[in-house]
Amino acid sequence: MDIIPVIDVARGKAVRAIRGQRAAYQPIETPLAATSEPVDVALGMRTLFPFRKVYVADLDGIEGRGRNTHLVPALSQALPNAEIWIDAGTGSRSAARAVLAAPISTLVVGTESLETVRIWHDIASEAPQRTVLSLDFRGGEFMGPEALLADASLWPSRVIVMTLDRIGGDDGPNIELLANIAARAGSRRVYAAGGIRNRADLDRIKDAGAAGALVASILHAQKISAGDLKQIAGR
Repeated sequence: MDIIPVIDVARGKAVRAIRGQRAAYQPIETPLAATSEPVDVALGMRTLFPFRKVYVADLDGIEGRGRNTHLVPALSQALPNAEIWIDAGTGSRSAARAVLAAPISTLVVGTESLETVRIWHDIASEAPQRTVLSLDFRGGEFMGPEALLADASLWPSRVIVMTLDRIGGDDGPNIELLANIAARAGSRRVYAAGGIRNRADLDRIKDAGAAGALVASILHAQKISAGDLKQIAGR
């Protein structure tokens, strides 16, 4: 099972994400790093476990303030053996090409950034094996073209179930939603994001069909041990 640490970046700093209320996000304070610089936070997370993947939400790109183009090069230099998944609000093929120009990067496309299924087709055709689709939900409502949620044949080999309003909260993951999408996904790898509080929640999402999880709060709050991470990664 893949455990993928998440770094949310706003105005160049790693921030603490709470329930998708992005206007309220503040630079993160964590026992894992002395500063809120994204590279420092990534290196701090790596002291817990040699993660093979790191997910970065470039909120400046997602919210239209301009991509932090230095993020992928800086993180790949600090974590040379890690695959960098990055969501920068990509909504066009040209924007996808710019992100994919870094060989270490894997493009994450959030449905909240997509206007039509046709745009998704254009983006996904750029590099299908290096593109992940994030099915974005807030308050139980899907954010994006409904046809993209309805037709699983449009999904790539890796899909994230992103419940934005549960991020950093204490509600737990949306198991019913995750299980529904996992059941429709066939052989695709499905990743859960949002609401994961502890080892028990990781076990629950695995039972629901998840191949992995995106996590942040439980790492910073030290609610999961290095031993747990090692055991889970070996399953």
